Amino acid sequence: MAVRIRLRRMGAKKAPFYRLVVADSRMPRDGRFVESIGYYNPTREPAVIEVDEEKALTWLSRGAQPSETALKLLKKVGIWEKFTEKKAKGQEVTQG
Repeated sequence: MAVRIRLRRMGAKKAPFYRLVVADSRMPRDGRFVESIGYYNPTREPAVIEVDEEKALTWLSRGAQPSETALKLLKKVGIWEKFTEKKAKGQEVTQG
């Protein structure tokens, strides 16, 4: 099962609100998902991004691939950098 971290659109017409979810890549955008790991509200000023860091790092370490937009959000909150650091340390330990 190819797992992706992506946005699920919610909210009213012309007032979008997104949940950051882990879903099977074959499911539709607003279809079934495995777990919700955060949310993104672009209508607020400034935009609100809330992500459960522990869940996100767990899913990334399991091999979940973020979509382009999800990757931008993960970089903005600093989770992607922590994941890449942890991944680099793991490779150093196995090589050294």
